[in-house]
Amino acid sequence: MNIEEKYNIDLSNKLIIRAFTHSSYVNEHKTGEDYERLEFLGDKILDFLVSEYLYVSEHLKEGEMTKIRASYVCENALYEYSKKLGFSDYLRLGKGEESTGGRQRKAILADVFEAFLAATYLTYGISKAKEIVYDIVIKAIENKEDYYLHDYKSELQELLQSDRKACEYILEKEEGPSNNRVFTSIVVMDGVVLGRGTHKSKKESEQEAAKDALSKQPNINK
Repeated sequence: MNIEEKYNIDLSNKLIIRAFTHSSYVNEHKTGEDYERLEFLGDKILDFLVSEYLYVSEHLKEGEMTKIRASYVCENALYEYSKKLGFSDYLRLGKGEESTGGRQRKAILADVFEAFLAATYLTYGISKAKEIVYDIVIKAIENKEDYYLHDYKSELQELLQSDRKACEYILEKEEGPSNNRVFTSIVVMDGVVLGRGTHKSKKESEQEAAKDALSKQPNINK
């Protein structure tokens, strides 16, 4: 899919280029900025647009909306969206990351989808970001495409909501070189760490933290 023609996006725009720039490329060339800050913003934009759609269009209960949203903004889903858009062709990677298969790495492609949304929003406004989300993500929801494996985060949130409790996920530490990073996340409620998870993907480290919390389920309900 030619995203330049389909969405009328200038691929030479600095923010769009940054959205496809991995930290390994920046470290190797000693210049520019990688996509990580854009990814942070894109994550929130995607959550908002999918939440808005579910609220307006589906008339579901809160727990049902949470489950659906989680299934279509998870790493597996983001990876599939990036593949559908051909994002691997636009990636800028360092030689080490390139040689170890980074162009097809799930965590990278998932992150890039969110970074691209943020770059699109900052450059063209929310209407363009919404156009892309509706064309790719909302179509996947309406077609009931299945990216779901096991969503421990939704399971934990559903459990906590029954007691009117809420939790947050915090990146505790990030270790390793740019082409082999390991992330450790914690899930916290009322200042108490419920669980901890480690993975080569930030999103999956959160899933592991939720899984750890669920394994201590009796303690959560105290």
